[in-house]
Amino acid sequence: MKMKTEKVLIGVLLASVGLPSAWAQSDGTMPGMEHAKPMQESSGMVMKRSMQGGSAPPDARDPHAYSDGYDFGPIPRPRFADEMNFYALLADRMEVVDGDDGNWALYDVQAWFGRTYDRLVVKAEGEVNNGKLEEASTVLLWGHAVATYWDLQLGLRYDSGEAPDQGWLAFGVQGLAPYWFELDLTGYVGEEGRSAFSVEAEYELLITQRLILQPRLEADIYGKDDRERGIGSGLSTASAGIRLRYEIRREFAPYVGVEWAGSYGGTADYARAAGQSTDESRMVAGVRFWF
Repeated sequence: MKMKTEKVLIGVLLASVGLPSAWAQSDGTMPGMEHAKPMQESSGMVMKRSMQGGSAPPDARDPHAYSDGYDFGPIPRPRFADEMNFYALLADRMEVVDGDDGNWALYDVQAWFGRTYDRLVVKAEGEVNNGKLEEASTVLLWGHAVATYWDLQLGLRYDSGEAPDQGWLAFGVQGLAPYWFELDLTGYVGEEGRSAFSVEAEYELLITQRLILQPRLEADIYGKDDRERGIGSGLSTASAGIRLRYEIRREFAPYVGVEWAGSYGGTADYARAAGQSTDESRMVAGVRFWF
């Protein structure tokens, strides 16, 4: 009685979709349907009703871990970006300065070569007056990525120019702080117990896609007096400026700006003794480029 009822129901369902009731078999199933027997494929593999769960076949393999001896042939093996070396050079400031003590040229260049996590970094900054190098600082660093947008740096600094040459051990961090402030914080240890600390901060405000306003702050602190170089202990020099540049291309942009600079403490005393100003406003004009 139950089997007959099921056949009647199946016939009603087939009729509702426009199929003849002859499609139903005598046992109430559709042709080709089996409840208990597994389906045999031509390859001999047994397909069971449930395909999820259970243990993996004993000969299962991870296609990414095994190649059965096959390689890429004449095609070079694909390489990730952190396996490749890159380089960049940024001339952040190549400018002429007009101050109370006259005119001079200034350069501030940084270059690096290496990979994502480790790279060689070179920083060079100096002033040229009447074709003569007055003062220069060159820093050679190893940079290692310690966090997103932040590199730990360790290396050597060498000061040259009119004053006696001087060497330092350098260590610090450089990166991009929240709200897109670019920071460069470096400490130095020199001979005869000398120490120093420098901080540089920059921010870029996009007026348009090509016209960019860049505020900049820089300060130097020294642990002890250095009469030969005209440096006093404590806060030695500080400057704050703003530059407006126009990016003809992203890699090339002329700019103009104004900067306020001052000497403090013992450094100001040395400057006054040499007949130099300790607080001045400067007009600057230059070009910024990178590749």
